[in-house]
Amino acid sequence: MATHAGTPMPYLTHSIFYSLQGEGAWSGRPAVFVRFAGCNLWSGREQDRAAALCRFCDTDFVSTKDGRGGRFADPQQLVARIVSLWPDANVPPYVIFTGGEPALQLDAELITACHRRGFQVAVETNGTRSLPQGLDWVCVSPKPGTELMIDRGDELKLVYPVPGLHPQAYAGLAFRHFYLQPLDEGGEGGTHIAAALEYCLRHPQWSLSLQLHKWIGIE
Repeated sequence: MATHAGTPMPYLTHSIFYSLQGEGAWSGRPAVFVRFAGCNLWSGREQDRAAALCRFCDTDFVSTKDGRGGRFADPQQLVARIVSLWPDANVPPYVIFTGGEPALQLDAELITACHRRGFQVAVETNGTRSLPQGLDWVCVSPKPGTELMIDRGDELKLVYPVPGLHPQAYAGLAFRHFYLQPLDEGGEGGTHIAAALEYCLRHPQWSLSLQLHKWIGIE
């Protein structure tokens, strides 16, 4: 696992929960979500939002929510929590590491520990930091004013419309799926959905991703 000055560091999670994937290619699929605390583009504090590289984030990744997160000393402890939330041993399990920015903490040891328990392992990342080997699904969601270190993967998901995020700038990257997700901000949801829909119809490389979990009221 990750170390600092030779000392193993615990995994710090905001929350770990079982739900449905609400976005992108696997929308509707049951999964265990591990939301890591911390991000390299924003502190997560509202007083810092105006100066953040990512100003439209709508996810709390700072506090430990309802005691469902916390610190885990090693991969085995964290995977034990993940396993405890999967409800059916007869169905291949699926875990999504997200954040915050999961690449700050996710490492090869944790991925291997998940695989040993039969999990397919996915990550949702802003793409500005390298990822460990062994992931089964890589979803990159670029943010304005940043440089991508991850320029290939399974899914590229772009929030739209956002100044500085232009779909044509990413259309040539080596991803299997390309999604536009309407910006959910400022009471303009309907206008943003219409804009994203129009862009997808004019540029069929892109598919529309709606945040299903918000529509049906789940996490």
